[in-house]
Amino acid sequence: MALVRILIDGYSLLHGWPELAPNAARHSHQARETLLTRLTRYRDATSVPITVFFDGQGVPAGTPKLASSSEMEVLFSRAGQTADDMIERTAYRMKAYGEVLVVTDDNAERDTVINMGGLAASCSSFIAQVEAAISEVNFDLKHHNRREIQRFRRS
Repeated sequence: MALVRILIDGYSLLHGWPELAPNAARHSHQARETLLTRLTRYRDATSVPITVFFDGQGVPAGTPKLASSSEMEVLFSRAGQTADDMIERTAYRMKAYGEVLVVTDDNAERDTVINMGGLAASCSSFIAQVEAAISEVNFDLKHHNRREIQRFRRS
C-alpha cells in the first residue's frame, strides 16, 4: 500500500540534520524555512503529501507564519500540547485512509506509532531518503536537458 502522508517532527528532523542550515539556530525561522524548502523538493519528487509538526510553545511572538497547503502542511502545537501529541492523533486518525510514515528520533514516539499500525523512521534514514530522491531528480533533469539541447542543435 502506498503512503498517504508523511508526518514529521520538525524540530527532531532539524536537530538530526545540522548541515541543512549550518549558520542558523535550530529553532529559528531561517532553519524552519530551509527545512521546508528541502521537504517541498522531496514532496515534488515523490508526490507524497507531508505534514510537518513543530512544538509551538517555543515560538517567539511575531514569528512569521510559514506557508502551508494540503500537499505541504505546517502545524505548530498550542500551549499545553506537544508536536508528539499532534503526530500521534493524526497518525491514528489517518489509519483508515492508508499507511502513514512518522519521522522522528524519539524512540517512544516511533514505538507508539508502530503499535498503532503506522510506519516510523529515524531522522537519519529519512534524510538519506530525501537526499537520494532529490539527487535522482537532479540527475534525471540534467540528462533530460542534455538530450533536449542535443535535439535542438540537430534541428
